[in-house]
Amino acid sequence: MAMNYNAKDEVDGGPPCPPGGTAKTRRPDNTAFKQQRLPAWQPILTAGTVLPTFFIIGLIFIPIGIGIFVTSNNIREIEIDYTGTDPSSPCYKCLSPNVTPCICTINFTLDQSFEGNVFMYYGLSNFYQNHRRYVKSRDDGQLNGDPSALLNPSKECEPYRRNEDKPIAPCGAIANSMFNDTLELFQVGNASDLMPITLKKKGIAWWTDKNVKFRNPPGTDPLEERFKGTTKPVNWVKPVYMLDSDEDNNGFINEDFIVWMRTAALPTFRKLYRLIERKNDLHPTLPAGRYYLNITYIILNTLHVLFISSIVNHLHTVDKNTGTWSL
Repeated sequence: MAMNYNAKDEVDGGPPCPPGGTAKTRRPDNTAFKQQRLPAWQPILTAGTVLPTFFIIGLIFIPIGIGIFVTSNNIREIEIDYTGTDPSSPCYKCLSPNVTPCICTINFTLDQSFEGNVFMYYGLSNFYQNHRRYVKSRDDGQLNGDPSALLNPSKECEPYRRNEDKPIAPCGAIANSMFNDTLELFQVGNASDLMPITLKKKGIAWWTDKNVKFRNPPGTDPLEERFKGTTKPVNWVKPVYMLDSDEDNNGFINEDFIVWMRTAALPTFRKLYRLIERKNDLHPTLPAGRYYLNITYIILNTLHVLFISSIVNHLHTVDKNTGTWSL
């Protein structure tokens, strides 16, 4: 028996519809959106429209450029090297592994006063925090205060996952290599008296890190009890619950620790160490004059360089590691 064939009755790319059946189609609805009939406007670019636009944009960016240029000219930096590789350096004695902890003092002079709030940074060079295995060597669940992850860290933390049959808190290579030099700043007075400069250790971490990503184990017990059953990282002197006497800056929410755990993208980097707040508008934060910088090496693993720089009236203290790191 013959059957009439009509190509219009076919489903897109499929067999013809059987006689008496309902035709199916994948054709989009006949709407302006689905059929791409929405109104559109396309500018016609001519010299009369393009050139005035460029001139207007240029006039807008001229004052912005002037402001950036003036701000750039206000940059004041002072760099201090405390690596100790030079035999004449006060920190040369700290190269010996037998001297630990080692304290050395470097004096320097500020020719110009530092106005406004001052930021103090440390920095490292040839320290590859961007190494793939190094970046993964952490347990975010543990750092967020998860009790199960605290006692059973991720395998990504190996070989810094357990020590002496106890889980390490915080685990991983990042935490194990935390920067632990202590820097103290003193101003030399008229009678050669040393006046300590207050270095603020809170407010140096990102708000999201401090309040979202990092949490201590839950509970109302003392912090030492909440970390019971864990041990400190191999290269640490103190356990994590003794990083600070301030309860709001101790444990996993210690801001020095949080800053270190935000890994750098490049092998040469700076990390915020301390803040020096301006007390009033009548006096500069750091007046011109002589200063002493005390450096305490807790564990001497590498060589260090210190920068003190000011960007828009901010002081940066930067420690550079001249060695190399590999995993």
